[in-house]
Amino acid sequence: MSNGLPATLHIYRVLMAALAPLAPLLLSYRLKRGKEYPARLRERYGETAVTRPSGHLVWIHGASVGELTAVLPLIKHICGEGFAVLVTTGTTTSAKLAQQRLPQGAIHQFVPLDAPAFVKRFLDHWKPDLAMFVESDLWPNLVLASSARDIPLVLVNGRLSQRSFSRWKKIPQTIGAVLKRLDMCMAQSPADAERFEKLGGARVTMTGNLKLDVPAPPAEPAEVEALRSAIGGRRVIAAASTHPGEEIAMMDAHQRLRRRFPDLLTIVVPRHPHRGPEIAELAKASALTPTLRSRGEILDASTDIYVADTLGELGLVYRLAPIVFMGGSLVEHGGQNPIEPVKLGAAILHGPHIWNFADIYSALDSAHGAEQIGDTTKLAASIGTLLTDDAQRKAVTEAARRTVEQLGGALERTLQALEPYFMQLRLGRHSRDA
Repeated sequence: MSNGLPATLHIYRVLMAALAPLAPLLLSYRLKRGKEYPARLRERYGETAVTRPSGHLVWIHGASVGELTAVLPLIKHICGEGFAVLVTTGTTTSAKLAQQRLPQGAIHQFVPLDAPAFVKRFLDHWKPDLAMFVESDLWPNLVLASSARDIPLVLVNGRLSQRSFSRWKKIPQTIGAVLKRLDMCMAQSPADAERFEKLGGARVTMTGNLKLDVPAPPAEPAEVEALRSAIGGRRVIAAASTHPGEEIAMMDAHQRLRRRFPDLLTIVVPRHPHRGPEIAELAKASALTPTLRSRGEILDASTDIYVADTLGELGLVYRLAPIVFMGGSLVEHGGQNPIEPVKLGAAILHGPHIWNFADIYSALDSAHGAEQIGDTTKLAASIGTLLTDDAQRKAVTEAARRTVEQLGGALERTLQALEPYFMQLRLGRHSRDA
């Protein structure tokens, strides 16, 4: 132990400080891969041209799109309480989502790299009065430095997969030293809560999954109508948030199905939009005709695969496709969130690799509100059944809707748990105003 920290964390802190001068090389590499914005690189060093708002500031950090989406209703509520909100994320996709959907009174910044000097600069400028970390994105220097400044730290929508738990168990003192800095840990499920407790989390409580309370994703009505008109009376299926390998499976399923449904249209939404041209080439290699949305290409009767390689338009796709395969589940990624398409009335299919949303998929599958498929043959067969049997498809979507409603309520429970912190901020504000 060094300075009350286990040796592993002490080594990590020294190593990150030593590597800080190499940050420009890392950021240059990420920039070339489209993972950074040139105009906002300084934020990665904890610098900003944005002025800190006056009054109390609540800081919320989440890794990427999924975490940010989950806490958007929470952010809206906090802004409605009159507090300024700082939101940090680490990806360009989440930055675009923040630009589109953050409420007035919320500021987005890229999270600084986890080097002590950058973290100090970030905290010196923003001086947050309350910090919330979403799910499990706990950067050690960020947490330790915030704790040293007596900033209350709360984990919201906490998630810890069995895989992550097994890894952390090998170095329990390391994760324990981070978790014990948290004032409270709000877990998504009883299993998550148990894992956090076993690793040393204090004041662990189960509040549920905030993703269940997120409203259906928005879509521009004019865009919905334009695509609906272009589709006409064709049958539509979609694959959402796909990863490499899953697009080929959907194309194979499409080829099997079009013998029975010659007018079939498959919409593919890659998890990473920059893969759009690659997916179009895969379609051509499979003797299918692709259309790329990002290029403004027009969907017409010749289109077999419509590649929606744009950001923030899943709400559009879910309004058009009555059957959705959720990606990240046929490959070993851990699955993607099925709640949004459920709320827009889609029947859900998914693969076996769903540990990121294990509790949700388990509940949906048990209620016959979703179906697990293991290969392309089963994928095509299940889609075919849902395309031909309207009554069964409606039964599936209704079962899914009821399941999601029953599992909801996490936002209300989270707000109740956070109320003492908000009360402290209100009292502090009133004290200064007096």
